Amino acid sequence: MDTNPTYSSLVAVGDSFTEGMSDLLPDGTYRGWADLLAARMAARTPGFRYANLAVRGKLIRQIVDEQVDVAAAMQADVVTLVGGLNDTLRPKCDMGRVRGLLEEAVEKLAPSCKQLVLMRSPGRRGPVLERFRPRMEELFACVDELAARHGAIVVDLYGAPSLADPRLWDVDRLHLTAEGHRRVAEAVWQGLGHEPEDPEWSTPMPATLPPGWVMRRAADVRFARQHLLPWIGRRLTGRSSGDGLPPKRPELLPYEDLA
Repeated sequence: MDTNPTYSSLVAVGDSFTEGMSDLLPDGTYRGWADLLAARMAARTPGFRYANLAVRGKLIRQIVDEQVDVAAAMQADVVTLVGGLNDTLRPKCDMGRVRGLLEEAVEKLAPSCKQLVLMRSPGRRGPVLERFRPRMEELFACVDELAARHGAIVVDLYGAPSLADPRLWDVDRLHLTAEGHRRVAEAVWQGLGHEPEDPEWSTPMPATLPPGWVMRRAADVRFARQHLLPWIGRRLTGRSSGDGLPPKRPELLPYEDLA
């Protein structure tokens, strides 16, 4: 791969991870790794264009139906695709169907761009993840296989020790903090062949004393009340956190017009 290659456009496809939750800005919107990556790329290339089609809560079927064809038509230099993880977290998940839809997405996107970027999504340490880990790893094996077949880059966030640290995850335990998103942007930046700005992005954070038992239990109660129970409620009623929301940045426009 070229060192410090020049790309003139970026389209991001996916769900809440690519939308940028929980990297919250003062105006109530989300930033996230894709915006950070676009800012870096725009700083190197005048007229750089960026679109972000991601919408929180989307399953891989919805990503294929609502985002993939739109992204392919934009003919961007770089397309990032991260999807399927929401499916693996559902009680009933047909992994064969997920693999087939992911393959469909890659087959449409890879010929439409100069470089397709896939990811092995980060996974927080904890008992909840252990329940879904086999499905996640089956998904990532599919990602690796598709990347090898279609010449895509795979950014391995799942294997990064730093991103397993609970301190880089928001209180909802599903989305990265601002620092987590910064590290993801660095990982993709390096994956595209650019000189590292933070060579230690995957290095674990310095150890600190863990919170005491009382604080952990209080945090568990807040998590269950504010995040887990509403999530279960949406699953039971067939709703999604992204219902009715438009894509984050639906048009491929100069970055400065969207910043």
